[in-house]
Order: sequence, then structure tokens, then C-alpha cells
Amino acid sequence: MPRLTKRSTPLLAAALFAALGAACEAPAEKEGARTSPPVRTREAVAPVGLPGMPPLLDPRDVYAADRPGRLSPVVRDFPSRVYVPNANSNTVSVIDPATYEVVETIPVGVQPQHVVPSWDLKTLWVNNNRGHTLTPIDPATGVAGRPVDVHDPYNLYFTPNGRYAVVMASMDRELVFRDPHTMRTLKTTPVSCYGVNHADFSADGRYFIVSCEFSGELLKVDTESMEVIGQQRLPLGGAMPQDVKLSPDGRTFYVADMVADGMWVLDGDRFTTPNLLPTGKGCHGLYVSRDSREMYVTNRGEGSVSVFDFAQDRLTKKWRLPNGGSPDMGGVSADGRVLWLSGRYHSEVYAIDTATGEQLARIPVGSGPHGLAVYPQPGRYSLGHTGVFR
Repeated sequence: MPRLTKRSTPLLAAALFAALGAACEAPAEKEGARTSPPVRTREAVAPVGLPGMPPLLDPRDVYAADRPGRLSPVVRDFPSRVYVPNANSNTVSVIDPATYEVVETIPVGVQPQHVVPSWDLKTLWVNNNRGHTLTPIDPATGVAGRPVDVHDPYNLYFTPNGRYAVVMASMDRELVFRDPHTMRTLKTTPVSCYGVNHADFSADGRYFIVSCEFSGELLKVDTESMEVIGQQRLPLGGAMPQDVKLSPDGRTFYVADMVADGMWVLDGDRFTTPNLLPTGKGCHGLYVSRDSREMYVTNRGEGSVSVFDFAQDRLTKKWRLPNGGSPDMGGVSADGRVLWLSGRYHSEVYAIDTATGEQLARIPVGSGPHGLAVYPQPGRYSLGHTGVFR
């Protein structure tokens, strides 16, 4: 690829942005779907992104491609399913969301932690952490393929340009950059913190923030050089950071913390000391609504979900599960109307109405359900985890 000059780069980015915006014109939305405009109103300029990264559809909203029903042609014919990795049962339970029933149980490797959609949307990778393998599942057929040897795959991400898969090797204390298709190792980046587990990328894709669960630290990693460029310890003894999520306007990272019982609010560009926003006991997972207005925050230790309003910059609601529970990881349905969450310590999955907070279903699954994936979902490509789409 020829090297871009300073003068040509903005012009090319602008041209690509305009072309892709025209090519990805949204289909008509279903009646009743929430399709509000982005929550922030400010002068917005599309950032010059990571080379090879599809430009943002809207520079004011990194999730603009994730509107209700806006499925890529790649996934449009895939059956709608919820894939639940059961870490203690070494299986994946497959739920039909139309009936709230388990329709299949797939044997996988030892201690599956997350089900991760690939960058190109064609494969679901089951992270068999202690089995040291990734099991591919074809979402078109639901058939599992031959496991691929990958050491310590606690979690899995993909760079925004699709060039690398990034394995969060938690116990190995490494970020392992691999070929996104074959999973062949391309570069290993050792880290000095303990328990690398979750991440999210900046709006321009040039860096990502990583949480270190067991040492209470955050890393800032340069995507191109694949090197750590910043590291800080959270300002709370015993902090245990978990899920990481970028705000729709790209200004702020939120980091769930199970010990702090809330979210750390971080300026990723400056990487200064973050502030804590309390949410509930055992704050764990973070999921943005289909209209980019709200974020659902799971409080695993108290069986609740907090709702954060981006425009108001505050928590507005708290939904408590009937008879308690342990809401952990999950995702939002393609139409945005149902939040699906695993019940980590209760061998069950919860379906929650995103309009009312009402529990729609409580579905028995295997032991230790963790990073479930709702699939397919809207979006042009996947950044990994249980489904972070842009």
C-alpha cells in the first residue's frame, strides 16, 4: 500500500467516508423500533482512522452501524440464536430466542469463557481457556469445526482494520496478535500487569484500552505498533476491572469494576486518572443500546442492571431480577428490544425487556455460563468479545 502524504490522507479519508456512507444506506426500520439520532450534538469531524479501518458512518456515533435490524449481507440469512459458553460444563448451549428454549448443546474444549464473532462476521470462536483451543462454530449451520490450538485464550478481540486477532492471554500475561483466520501467532506482547481480560478501541482505532483484572490496572496499547504505550493502577485498593466500553461520541471509556461496585470513567486520549461512578455490587458487563442513548450495566453481585444515559451523563434506572440472580455477560437482540445475559452462578440465562426492565424469560443452561453471544447482530464488522460491532 503506498504511503499517504499529510495532504492526501484527510482527502482520502473524506472520500472513503462519503463512499461508504452511500453504500451502507440503512434499510427502512421496523415500526416501533427506536431509531433516535445520536445523543450528542457538536461539530464533528471524521477522525483519520487506523489504516485499513472502515471509516465511521457518523463521526458523532461510533455505533451508527448498529441500528435495529441493520444486518450485514454476510449475516442476513443466519438463524437468530443465543450462544452460551458453560465454563464448568465444557459446552455451549444454543437458545432459540423466539421460543426461549435450548435447541442444542455443543461439546467444546475445557473451560469455555466467551463466544466471539470474528471481524468478518463469518465465524463464532469459542474461547476454551484451560483447554488452550478455539472452537469455530459456523453461525449459518450451528456446526462446530475442528479446534485450533491457541494457548490461554481467555478472551479474543480483532483490530478495527481486521488485520489482527488479539488474544487476551490472562494467565500468560501476554497480548498475542494472531492472523484473524488461521490464528497463527504474528507478535507476542508481554505485559507486566496481571489478568488482561477485556478491551475496547478508540474511535479512530489507533489505540485500545485493556483492563487487568488481578492487579487493578489499565493499559493503553498502540494498535499499529502492538506495544503498550501507557499503564496506570486504578485509585482503589483491590480494584478488579472488567468490561471496557467506548462512549458513542468516542470521548470516554467506561470500565466496569467488580470490587469498586461501579464504572471508572476514563479519558482515553489523555489517559489520566479516571473517576468512579457507582452502579451496584459486582459491576461487570457493559452494553450499548441500539439507539446509542443508553448503556446497560450488569451488577453481578446484586442481581441487577443499571441503565446509564449518555446525554444526561448519569444513571437513570435500575432493574432488579425477580428472585435475584448473577447477571454477567451478554448482548442486545438485533431489534434492540431484548437484553440477553448469562447468570454466572445460577446456571441460567436472562432475557430482559429493554423498554421496561421486565424479565421475559429465565432459561436453564449448563454450569458456569459466561460470555454469551447474541447472533447475528447489526454492524459492518466485529471487534470481538461477545459482540462489539461498528
